[in-house]
Amino acid sequence: MRRDHLFWGVALTLLGTVLLFQELGWIRFGWNVLWPLFLVGAGLWLLARSTQQRAPATVRSLAIPLETAERALVRLHHGAGRLQVDGSAPARQLLDGTFGGGVEAQTQREGSISKVDLRVPGDSCCLGFPWYSRGALDWSLGLSRDVDLALDVETGASDNRLDLGLLRVTNLNLRTGASSTTVTLPASAGYTRVHVESGAASVSLRVPEGVAARVRIQSGLSGITVDASRFPRAGDVWRSPDYDTAANKVDMDIQTGVGSVDVR
Repeated sequence: MRRDHLFWGVALTLLGTVLLFQELGWIRFGWNVLWPLFLVGAGLWLLARSTQQRAPATVRSLAIPLETAERALVRLHHGAGRLQVDGSAPARQLLDGTFGGGVEAQTQREGSISKVDLRVPGDSCCLGFPWYSRGALDWSLGLSRDVDLALDVETGASDNRLDLGLLRVTNLNLRTGASSTTVTLPASAGYTRVHVESGAASVSLRVPEGVAARVRIQSGLSGITVDASRFPRAGDVWRSPDYDTAANKVDMDIQTGVGSVDVR
C-alpha cells in the first residue's frame, strides 16, 4: 500500500471516529481543537517522511518517432523540478528526451496530427505535493523542427527553460505556479499565438530579432517590464510598428498574479 494512501486512510478514520464520539456526546470539543490536532499530525508525518532515505531518482529515456505526421500537439504536465525544452530532436523523431522521476506517456494519431501527453507518474508524489517525489523531476526533451507544433505546458514550483527559437510552434499555452520561466519564442514560425497564466512566478519572454510582437498583460501585484523601444505601448497593448506586415510575429496574452513579467 502506498504510504500516502495509508496516511490519509488513518487520518480520515480517526477524524470520523472523533466526530462520531462528539455527536454521541462521549467527548466534547469543537473544530477549534480538531483542526490544530489534524495539522500537527500532518506536519509530524511530513517531517518523518522528509527524514527517510529516498531511493535514487528514476531516469527514463523516451523517443517518439515522427513517422508521417505533419502537425503535433504536445502536452507537458510537470511538477517541481527543472524543465528544459528545445529543438534538438534527431531527424525523424517527434520527441526525444530524458525524464528524471520517470514519465507517463500517451500518444494518439488523428490523420496527420500526432498527439502526445507526458505527465509525472502518479506514484512519484506524496499528498499532492510534488517536492516529495522519489527523484528530482528534471526533464530535458528535444522536439522536432520539421512539423508545426502546438505546445501546452503546465508546471508547478519549477525552473523552466523553453528554447523554441528553432521550432515551428504556432500555439503555446503556459500555466505555471511559483516558478521561474524563460521562454525564447520561435524565430521563423510565421504566426505564433502565446497564452500565459502565472501565479507567484517570474516569467521572461524573449522575442528574436526580426520577429514582431503584440503584447497584452493582465496583472495583479506584478512587476511588468516590456521593451518599449521594440514594442511601443498604445493604451493597454504593446505592439511592434510592423506587426501587421511582418512575416514572423507573436501574439501574446499574459495573465499574472504576484510576480514579474519581462518581455524583450
